[in-house]
Amino acid sequence: MTDLATLLEVGGPVAALGGGAAYARAKHPGVYWSTVGLPISTVRLLSSYSSVMEACGLTVAPSRLRVLAVKATTRREVRPVPPRRGIIRPTTTGLRVRLRLAPGQEPADVAASAERLRHAWGVHAVYVSTVKPGVVELRLVGFDVLRKVRMPRKLHPDLLRVPVALREDATPFVRDYRTVPHQLTLGATLSGKSMYLRHLVAGLARQSIALVGIDCKRGVELAPFAPRLSALATDPDQAAELLPVLIKEMEERYDLIKARQGVAPSTPDEEITSDIWGLPAHERPVPVVLFVDEVAELFLVAAKKDEERRDEMVTQLIRLAQLGRAAGIYLEVCGQRFGAELGKGATMLRAQLTGRVCHRVNDEASAKMALGDIAPEAVSAACAIAPERPGLAVAGDTSGGWSRIRTPYLSLGDAADACRESAHMVPDLPALKPFRPDVPVRPTVETPDPVVWPRPVTD
Repeated sequence: MTDLATLLEVGGPVAALGGGAAYARAKHPGVYWSTVGLPISTVRLLSSYSSVMEACGLTVAPSRLRVLAVKATTRREVRPVPPRRGIIRPTTTGLRVRLRLAPGQEPADVAASAERLRHAWGVHAVYVSTVKPGVVELRLVGFDVLRKVRMPRKLHPDLLRVPVALREDATPFVRDYRTVPHQLTLGATLSGKSMYLRHLVAGLARQSIALVGIDCKRGVELAPFAPRLSALATDPDQAAELLPVLIKEMEERYDLIKARQGVAPSTPDEEITSDIWGLPAHERPVPVVLFVDEVAELFLVAAKKDEERRDEMVTQLIRLAQLGRAAGIYLEVCGQRFGAELGKGATMLRAQLTGRVCHRVNDEASAKMALGDIAPEAVSAACAIAPERPGLAVAGDTSGGWSRIRTPYLSLGDAADACRESAHMVPDLPALKPFRPDVPVRPTVETPDPVVWPRPVTD
C-alpha cells in the first residue's frame, strides 16, 4: 500500500506534466516552445556545437600559432576550428545566433548544412542569412509558424508598405510598392488569394492613396470595399473605359515631372527628379494602386468583334506596368489562371510584374507562369501546397529569392469596416469621379417603443 501511494505521489505529477506538455505542443506550440523547447534546444546547441560543426564539414584546420600554443600548454589533441559563435538570442518562435566564418568559408557552406543542423539541434527549421562579409546569422525556428499564423506585434507600416503575411522563418512578409511596384498574384478557388487581397486593401485603406479596382466577377470581390475605392469597374466594358483614363492620368503626371525637370541651372541637384517622389510635397500627386481581379476575363473574348477591345485593354495594362512606377501608379494583378494561351500580350505583361505570389493552383503551367522564370525550384513548392492550408503561398521576385508565406485570417466584414471607417480619406481625383462606385446607405435599426413605460420609484 505504501508503494502504491509513493507511485501515485511521484507518477501523478510526472504524468500530468507530460500530458500537459504534449497538449501544449499540439495545440499551443508557442507556449510549448517558450517553456520546454527553448531550454532543451539551447542546451543541445551549447553542448554539441563543436562536434556538430565538425560533422557538417564547417570546420577548418587550426592556425600554426594555435597548434603551437595547444602543444605547449596541454597534451590535448588539436581539433579543427569551427566558426566563432556569438551570443544566443532567444525569440518567441526560436533562436538567433551569429557565426563569424573562418577563412576560406562562405555563407553557402552553412546554408547547405541547414538541414543537418535542424536535425542535430531538434528544431523545426534553420535559415541562414548574411549579415555582413564574414558574418552569417542562423535563425532557428522552434515550431511550424505557418500552421497557425500570428503576426508579430511590432510592425511598422508606412506609406505603400503593408505587412500582409508571415514567412516560414517567422519574419513578416511586407508588400512594399516602392521597392516592388507591380505584382502578379495567382490562386485557385479557396486557395487564400482573396484573403491576401483583403489584407492589402484593408492595409492600404488607412493610407493617403487612391485605390482603383477592376473586378470582372461583377464586383463580388471588390464591391464590399466601395466606400474607400476611387473607381471600380465590374465588367470588361467598364474596364475598357477606365483604363484610358488611368493612361491619361499617367501622362499628365509625366508632364508634371517634365516641367519640374526644365529647371534653371541654379536649381540644386536634389530638386531635379525623374519620378513623383522627388517633387515637393505640395505638388506631388497622390499614389494610385490598381487592383485587377480575374485578369483572365480581360483577355478572353466571346466573339471576333471583341478582339480589338481586348488588345487595346491589354496594351494599356502593359503601358501602365512599364511606365506607371515613376508616375506613382502601381499594379496588383490577380487571377486563378495565367498563361501564354490567354493571348497576345500575356507574357509581356507578366515580364513587367516584378513580384510574384503563387497560392495553390490547379495546374503546373500556372505555377510555372508565375515562378518559372524567376525561381524554377519554387515551382515544385507551389505545386505541393495542400488544400487543407488555405492562405499558404510561395512568394518570389525577380532577384531569384523565394519563400513560403501564409496570410492570417481576416473576415470580409472586418476588411469592409476598415474601408468604411477610412472613407473620408478618398482623394479628390476629378478624372476618376465618373467611375466612383455607389456606396449603399446602411439602414438604421429603429428600436420599437416599449409596451410598458417605466414609472419612477417614489417614497
